Amino acid sequence: MDIDTLKNEIKDVIITSLELEGMTRDEIKDDEALFGEGLELDSVDALELGIALKKHFGVSFSSENGENRKYFASVSTLADYISAHMER
Repeated sequence: MDIDTLKNEIKDVIITSLELEGMTRDEIKDDEALFGEGLELDSVDALELGIALKKHFGVSFSSENGENRKYFASVSTLADYISAHMER
């Protein structure tokens, strides 16, 4: 899967799993912050999104991993993580 297709799938997972009704993938920028500024997601959203990404892509995130904040920074950073860890 190429990186642009992966990014679009991640955006679709964000929209559907977090029930962001009325939002389209074009409204989510690849390098836009997902938390705080930008999309303004919160810690509950992070948990739901992590579960949805695991179901969709077969990747998991450890709750004890301090790196998760870096992975969840944007769609681009999620795509990099998922492409490196996706079950082949």
